Amino acid sequence: MHIAILTFDGFNELDSLIALGILNRIKQPEWRVSLASPCEMVTSMNGVQLHRHVPLDGIHNCDAVLVGSGIKTREIAEDAALMQMLAQLDSTRQLIGAQCSGTLLLANSGLLNGVPGCTDLTTKPWVQEAGIEVLEQPFFARGNLATAGGCLASIYLAAWTIARLAGRKAAAEALHYVAPVGEKGAYVERAMGNIEPYLP
Repeated sequence: MHIAILTFDGFNELDSLIALGILNRIKQPEWRVSLASPCEMVTSMNGVQLHRHVPLDGIHNCDAVLVGSGIKTREIAEDAALMQMLAQLDSTRQLIGAQCSGTLLLANSGLLNGVPGCTDLTTKPWVQEAGIEVLEQPFFARGNLATAGGCLASIYLAAWTIARLAGRKAAAEALHYVAPVGEKGAYVERAMGNIEPYLP
């Protein structure tokens, strides 16, 4: 299983790196999680520099593609070539998810195609302008498409991805590992409760 987390200049560290950390709790021989970017190095909204693992041109072969957010997402959403690349993702065979302003990229590329979505408060009006109903909740999925709203909702997006690719037990175990000590049971129950309605 190969999961790509799309990470662009101006990215929000919480979105990309929390998902990366949780997804990498799965220790299976074929399990691989990559940061995918259009350039070799990207700089976060707070100045953190990351080297990409893979370029964007390989994302069509991934089992799952998660789109992170950042302060430059509106500019990225106007990049016709990038939108065309995203539009070629295939939700019939790939899991596709987005976090906060990443939902705008799914909307502008036509991937949501009428599916309601979750996003952050700043991005909400832009997603609505793109013709997508924005839900007042942290996570929503329909079929192989999922969106999350709010930085810490990246936990739900990661857990949903694990549950879909490796099973509910693996998702609960990954969440249990990262949950605060003394709150693990309640934390896992709440997180799984947010994604359970959207699992097959």
